[in-house]
Amino acid sequence: MKSGVKTRAPKSYRRRSYRSLASEEQLVSSYFALKETDLHILATSDVTAEAGELATGFRVQIENYLAEYPEFATALFPLEKDELAPPIVRRMFEAASHAGVGPMAAVAGGIAEGVGQGLLDAGHKEIIVENGGDLFMSRSVALTVSIFAGQSPLSNRLGLTIMPAQTPLGVCTSSGTVGHSLSFGLADSVTVVADSAFVADAAATRLGNEVGCAKEPGAGIERALEVAKSMTLLRGVLIICGETMGAVGEIELTPLSGERR
Repeated sequence: MKSGVKTRAPKSYRRRSYRSLASEEQLVSSYFALKETDLHILATSDVTAEAGELATGFRVQIENYLAEYPEFATALFPLEKDELAPPIVRRMFEAASHAGVGPMAAVAGGIAEGVGQGLLDAGHKEIIVENGGDLFMSRSVALTVSIFAGQSPLSNRLGLTIMPAQTPLGVCTSSGTVGHSLSFGLADSVTVVADSAFVADAAATRLGNEVGCAKEPGAGIERALEVAKSMTLLRGVLIICGETMGAVGEIELTPLSGERR
């Protein structure tokens, strides 16, 4: 459902092999895919059926709304909020307004959060939901999130340390060089940490676009980080562009020793 253009992506992204970098200690993997929605869920038990029902319900809400209001799919800037829209659509409106982008920029992170929160509400205590690289998580132990940054030499060499007290939490990444979503930026990855995965996803898109507003990677990163400081709902931001990176906010990095994929 995320409108955009095709770009060349490394095989590791197309095959989703980066998922093997996630720690599955004491957790069970479940998978569900429907059109653009492609979920990998880690929980204490198999939640395939529950996750599939939740994701399908959210997609139906969004697709029905798109059928009635097609501008919702193509807008590149915030739209006026529709108080009569389904709950997940209203959350997308809100996230887009905060980030200054179109509401579909929040769809992947939004579905990840919707499924994850639904599983938490159903009684599951340990949850990680990944939807095409966008994450919603609630854990009782510390964990490390590997940063996939396309062909950058820093890809899969750095991780974000997430502490239990920070969760539930959204960690979402946008890229101008990887994936199929529309981006006007040049960053290999813009990773945003926020209490809401809706907000994290929309903000990652906006900040990725900002990196493309300067000819030099360092200047583009600096510009994007300045914009990030004005977004009060963000916890932290990490931007990687080639061999250059920058961060702001609650970002705790840890080196990873694994090979790039």
